[in-house]
Amino acid sequence: MDSELLSRRTLRFVNVAHGLDHYVLLIYPTAVLAIAAQTGLGYGELIGLATGAFVGFGLCSLPMGWLADRYGRRNMLAVFFFGYGLSCFGVASAGSPTAFALWLCVLGLASAIYHPVGSTMLVSHARRLGRDLGINGVWGNFGAALASGATAILAAHLGWQAAFLVPGTICLVCGIAFVALVPGDGEGAARKGAEASVIPVSRPAALLAVFGIAIVAGGLTFNLTTIALPKVIDERLAAGLPLQLIGSVATIIFVFGALTQLAMGRLVDRFTLPVLFAGLSVLQPIGLGLAAVTSGIPLLIGLVITIAALYGQVVINDAMIARYVPPAYRARAYSVRYFLGFTVAGFVVPMIALMHERGGFGLVLGTAALFGLVIFAAALGFLGLTRSDGAKALAPAE
Repeated sequence: MDSELLSRRTLRFVNVAHGLDHYVLLIYPTAVLAIAAQTGLGYGELIGLATGAFVGFGLCSLPMGWLADRYGRRNMLAVFFFGYGLSCFGVASAGSPTAFALWLCVLGLASAIYHPVGSTMLVSHARRLGRDLGINGVWGNFGAALASGATAILAAHLGWQAAFLVPGTICLVCGIAFVALVPGDGEGAARKGAEASVIPVSRPAALLAVFGIAIVAGGLTFNLTTIALPKVIDERLAAGLPLQLIGSVATIIFVFGALTQLAMGRLVDRFTLPVLFAGLSVLQPIGLGLAAVTSGIPLLIGLVITIAALYGQVVINDAMIARYVPPAYRARAYSVRYFLGFTVAGFVVPMIALMHERGGFGLVLGTAALFGLVIFAAALGFLGLTRSDGAKALAPAE
């Protein structure tokens, strides 16, 4: 197949997979409201059952880059589509807390495939890195945004099982289409210029340490906020809202994150990454701090700022690896990046349950704001280290 055609098809499926990855992983935090009403179990108990899914999402990211190098990225992405579809059917069939926990673990294992594999495929086939990262980020964000609203509608009208069965069917159909239309990994339209885009640095170990701190803290803030969002809206924005309206408000908030990702993708092609990193990271503690101490409209404004900053940061993080890591090591670098971010962040599910019981969402969001300050400090450290490398090393790749 012609490399241009292969790259276009690959990018389309990578984008669709990103949307499905975030959509399916965030079904349960909204569906749990309907499950609680049907079963009589408490929110804290039910949300805790998702711990395995979010830990698996990060923990299993580590070997996925190695598996992709060994068995092919295209093959691993096909496993993602089919694995996600089957795990959705499994969760829908669950009838006990043990079954929920087991199938959510399987779902987390399948979800772990996308980011290390899909991100590497995107960088390999991208024509303009920033633009294509931004577009890919929008797909992921809209997947997260639609999860709350669509899950609420399906659960309200067809039952919570339908909230898993419908996207599970879509995953299986996409997997069949992907296998039929994308025959292999190929070289990729962007492969020839990949080496030239790598930015040299004089202190890689120090940069790696600072970036790792930002990744871990960012994973905590991301998951604390996105997992708790439907319940935060339920309790603190307007108590007594129907489930459908709660999901719709959450969807609107996530849309702002999608718009930020699109804008950030454009900025990546025009400005230096360390400056963008520092400028965007300051918004996280501001938005989370505002949301922690307010309710109503001010809470909504704080959540919008937070979600915009969180999802914009995803584009920055992926661009960092694409610009600073040589192509031969990118799949493994993305594996480590998501392993650090999502494995540690997977433990926020019991954290949310514990802090919600002891101090409500003021404590949950306040804790997330502290992690946001850590990200800002790491971003300033990254900026200081890269400035010493000189203006040439900071110039954005063409």
